[in-house]
Amino acid sequence: MNLSMLQASNTMGQLHHKLDLIGNNMANTSTPGYKSRQADFASLLSQQINNQSDEEAEVNRLTPNGIRVGSGAKLAHTNIDLTQGSLEETGRGLDIALREDNHLFQLQVETEEGPETQYTRAGNFYLSPMENGQVMLTNSNGRPVLDENEEPLTFIDNMEDISVREDGAIMVTRDGVQEAEGQLGVVEAVRPRMLEAAGENRFRIPEEAAAAADDILVGADAQVASGTLESSNVDLAKQMTDMQNAQRAYEFNSRSISTGDEMMGLVNQLRS
Repeated sequence: MNLSMLQASNTMGQLHHKLDLIGNNMANTSTPGYKSRQADFASLLSQQINNQSDEEAEVNRLTPNGIRVGSGAKLAHTNIDLTQGSLEETGRGLDIALREDNHLFQLQVETEEGPETQYTRAGNFYLSPMENGQVMLTNSNGRPVLDENEEPLTFIDNMEDISVREDGAIMVTRDGVQEAEGQLGVVEAVRPRMLEAAGENRFRIPEEAAAAADDILVGADAQVASGTLESSNVDLAKQMTDMQNAQRAYEFNSRSISTGDEMMGLVNQLRS
């Protein structure tokens, strides 16, 4: 296999990942709070050839010395777009939408290493009964929603009504009296590129970036809309364009391998 075929083969494998990412975006156009993801590619540099022995020939050169030979492209990073999607009124008190870009709700998720704080923009919350006569605020998958102290939000189950104020305070009505009995914990992702998808429309801080968690997420004042859900921010037209471009790139690389194979066949025939 010659170098051009190797470059094309490597790039085709990485384009598969981009097509999977685009397909996932398109499949979640109707998922509340879903944030689109974008693939960034980088060159695979495999060899540096210093082909100039005369130092004077390199004087005033603006490009790197010698020749750099690559071996294709790789998927370098997956960017998450945390900008706000459109807001849709539902009239349901526990449907909460964040009004600011890069703001996230906090959830508690049980992992093999123990409880872990993860993050989401999806605000379709529910009350789940507990064994002690209380109810817990959870997301649609039953994950506990956390307050500003990263503690699960629980309430005594004798309420007449529950709603959320614009500042994230949870207002509970008992015996005709309404009081604040909790506060939604909201954080801001100042470096959203550092977050990774954790499944079920959630994000987490990777283990390798845990030491810099305070530089990735900071506490934020909640600004929410009650009775409203945030729609997915996926731009379907852009995803279709990206998919077509990725498919063309895949076809070009496939054609490059076919052409290289034909050229090698012709060379073998000439030798014989």
